[in-house]
Amino acid sequence: MQFEIYQVPNKNAVGLLAMVSGEWRWRLKSANHEIIASGEGYKNKADALHCIDLIKSTTAKTPVNEVVA
Repeated sequence: MQFEIYQVPNKNAVGLLAMVSGEWRWRLKSANHEIIASGEGYKNKADALHCIDLIKSTTAKTPVNEVVA
């Protein structure tokens, strides 16, 4: 698996759903290159990298809570 970080191009292409030009985003890809997780857009690259660090710091002991809508 690997994390990727990227900046949305200045011109929005068709298919970039609700992405704001210039924002930073991250995604986690599996070994077969499928996206298995992605995050929201961030104005600063440092904020996107911070989110990746938070995800990396989780462990098997991190609880999973079901939220009922």
